[in-house]
Amino acid sequence: MADTKGTTHPTRDSDHPRKSSWKYIGPGIVVAATGVGAGDLVATLVAGSNFGYTLLWAAVLGCLVKISLAEAAGRWHLATGRTLFDGWASLGRWTTWFFVVYVVIWGFVYGAAAMSSSALPLQALFPDVFPADWSIKPWAILCGLVGLVFVWFNRYAVFEKVMTVLVGVMFVVTVYLAIRVTPNLGDAFAGLLPILPDEKDSILNTLGLIGGVGGTITLAAYGYWVNAKGWTNTSWMKVMRLDNRVAYITTGVFVVAMLFVGAELLHASHTAIATGDKGLLDLTKILESEYGTATAKLFLIGFFATSFTSLIGVWHGVSLMFADFVERYRAERVGGEKVARGDLERNWPFRIYLLWLTFPPMILLFQGQPFRLVILYGVLGAAFMPFLALTLVWLLNSSRTPSAWRNGWLSNGMLTVAGLLFVVLCAKQIWDQPWSEFF
Repeated sequence: MADTKGTTHPTRDSDHPRKSSWKYIGPGIVVAATGVGAGDLVATLVAGSNFGYTLLWAAVLGCLVKISLAEAAGRWHLATGRTLFDGWASLGRWTTWFFVVYVVIWGFVYGAAAMSSSALPLQALFPDVFPADWSIKPWAILCGLVGLVFVWFNRYAVFEKVMTVLVGVMFVVTVYLAIRVTPNLGDAFAGLLPILPDEKDSILNTLGLIGGVGGTITLAAYGYWVNAKGWTNTSWMKVMRLDNRVAYITTGVFVVAMLFVGAELLHASHTAIATGDKGLLDLTKILESEYGTATAKLFLIGFFATSFTSLIGVWHGVSLMFADFVERYRAERVGGEKVARGDLERNWPFRIYLLWLTFPPMILLFQGQPFRLVILYGVLGAAFMPFLALTLVWLLNSSRTPSAWRNGWLSNGMLTVAGLLFVVLCAKQIWDQPWSEFF
């Protein structure tokens, strides 16, 4: 691939800044909905159940970290007219190899996880539709197929509208639950003070909560959604920044609401729930016993909205990135205008990756996840966030970015902190893997 180092898309004098307005909001809602999955809600619930309100500050800090990452990705797209993958490619071939290995392995395992997560609440809501011995497999396959058909036949505009509706459902459910459990606001405000729990591994647990709030590869997809919205130059910079803030304020509401639920409903009663998506089913049973069937059913609807938005968000956003990778490999540069026209959504690489996310993972639903593949999935997933943060620092402080839009001290500080945070979490993830059983 030809190196494009040093080539930038200059800011045009005619790109008059557009006034930031709520009517433009869209990509931020999409990234918030995609980034907050069932696993994030369970992690926050567990933090609330273990530590009460003590780590509320960490959840808020996690949102601020992700704001800086998404803003940097969006700023790169708007300031240069180039996609993030094009920027990565300019740093050397190693970025391309990392990305392609990551999306192939990650997509295979994540596809099964996303389908299963979306199936769990449906099975609980409609337990008699399929025989009990079939478990959640039919629902999981159905969710995968619905996601495939929806993303295949719809462009970004429709995708965004559906995501907005599902975010509305998530918002209503999580805020309702937070109010229903009657949070102790005095303790909650005290939880904004940066205090570490007096327990073993509290630092790593805290860093994990900060790093796990809303988004992995979907943060990188944000710039693509910005372009798909029709924002392709620096005149949209103020709009993008407002949109990004809305995204992580929304994420913050989800996370804080679930921490309230964990602190009040689980911590006070010393009730434990399972880790992973099944922890939300445990919470459903607790809600039913405490507040009745209607509240439990409402929560399951919110659980489904949370899981399914993550599914279709990844189906769309990561497929865009894969399509960009293939076009770049063919030596055809993809700029913001091409993404805005919907060219990537109509090409075969986009659809091939959609199929990859949908059909091969169905094998895992029946056979279980291969041990070695799961380890590689965990390591690559942990490595992606430091890769994203540190390459954004590199790109946005170099001549690849017009001088007016390079990083300032605040952005550099936040991205560096994010990069170091994720390096620590990546090292822990690699250390914790059972490597002796791998070989």
